[in-house]
Amino acid sequence: MLEGKTILITGGTGSFGKRFIRHLLEKYKPKKVIVFSRDEFKQFQMQKDFPHERFPQLRFFLGDIRDKDRLYRAFYGVDYVIHAAALKQVPILEYNPIEAVKTNIIGAQNIIEASLDCGVKKVVALSTDKAVNPVNLYGATKLAMEKLFVSANAYAGARETSFSVVRYGNVVGSRGSVIPFFKRLLKEGKRELPITDERMTRFWITFEDAINLVLFALENSTGGEVFVPYIPSMRIMDLAKAMCPECKLRFIGIRPGEKLHETLISEDEARHTIRIEVDGKRYFVILPEFSFETKSKGRWEEGKLLPEGFVYRSDKNDWILSPEEIRTMIENLDIEL
Repeated sequence: MLEGKTILITGGTGSFGKRFIRHLLEKYKPKKVIVFSRDEFKQFQMQKDFPHERFPQLRFFLGDIRDKDRLYRAFYGVDYVIHAAALKQVPILEYNPIEAVKTNIIGAQNIIEASLDCGVKKVVALSTDKAVNPVNLYGATKLAMEKLFVSANAYAGARETSFSVVRYGNVVGSRGSVIPFFKRLLKEGKRELPITDERMTRFWITFEDAINLVLFALENSTGGEVFVPYIPSMRIMDLAKAMCPECKLRFIGIRPGEKLHETLISEDEARHTIRIEVDGKRYFVILPEFSFETKSKGRWEEGKLLPEGFVYRSDKNDWILSPEEIRTMIENLDIEL
């Protein structure tokens, strides 16, 4: 479905955006791929990694999703939009809350309106486990973003535009995450790793699986779904053991706005969630609680309902990686330090 199409990625110079764009250019033959972001230096760097001689279909569009007029200009002639732009640093957003609202909520509404008016066919937005029962402002703004994108399908009416969401946990090796942080400490010769809480668990997903999830949503969504992958969990103690078995551990306590465990599907959401398996991969699809008259109501009839009381939480996951599995995963990663 991507052959000969024009795809735009907001936040396209970020960790996910760069890898997603490379995947598109290497695996498909899109007519045009537009990188939309507000950081001109990152765009300058990315242009060196993707020279025009090799990637003539790549375009760089400087702009901010807060600027609706700029979005209208960028979205003209676009078939698909992947919305990856967001402010994400939890402590900074707690201190600057209105900035999080302007980008993560108002920016999302701008994308919805520009997509509807410019005739974009499908929009897939990236969300996070922190949107489930949020305890910090970042999670709350992503929850609001999800609600906006789901309800946007009601505004589409007879128009072709549909909106869906993908929700997943931490990306293994992404910039700012714990693995690059530990690697930097070890590279500096440190032999003590800071641990927030020995009970802590986290969901983890590779960039490859995150990309495949977005492509799955792009191909299969009818509008209003939240797609959640079946992914493993890691115990923070196992991660430390995998990266440096001989290191001492220093317990520093959970930071403000941080959870002990992370949830991808709450018990309340599970009541309108189905489980499906496609080509050996398992997905959860959180269905909208109200229907949209222009959408296919029978698309997910083959899905299996989840059992009563189901919750998809990192410590209750039936797939938890061992230290050896974690070590193997890390060895095969391209880590951004």
